Amino acid sequence: MQRRRLLKLGLASTAVLLVAGGAAALLEPGLARGALSPLGREVFAAVGRAVLDKTLPTEPGAREIALNDLLARVDTLVGALPPHAQGELSQLLSLLGSAAGRRTLAGLSAPWAEASVAEVQEALQGMRISTLGLRQQAYAALHDIAAGAYFSDPASWPLLGYPGPLKI
Repeated sequence: MQRRRLLKLGLASTAVLLVAGGAAALLEPGLARGALSPLGREVFAAVGRAVLDKTLPTEPGAREIALNDLLARVDTLVGALPPHAQGELSQLLSLLGSAAGRRTLAGLSAPWAEASVAEVQEALQGMRISTLGLRQQAYAALHDIAAGAYFSDPASWPLLGYPGPLKI
């Protein structure tokens, strides 16, 4: 009986989060015209700082430039997504941008722009190891988009020890 109860609770929680995400998307979308909205930029800037902490420049000015370049590459990536994927990402960012969604889905109490790198890293880790598939999928999307966009820039390749594609 407990297993059945747990499954019902998981399904009900997922349904509530999806409805809340849809409602939040109506208020402030995560994407606007195929690019990050201010809300989406706030979420991805915080995620970028957390995921790329040790690879970003340490000087504040250079770090800010690197984060702005990251957000520009995320915009390019988002623009290349099919419309249905853009819609799903917009809903996710809208949900994470709302206080209730941020606390429920990410487990982060501070707003994204005010949260420390350690707080965002802890929230992302909680999403990654969660037993709720929705939280794991949200983590995977945020992590993969941020890391993929950052390391798509040839200037970041030396950080990985990657010399670049072979010349044929």
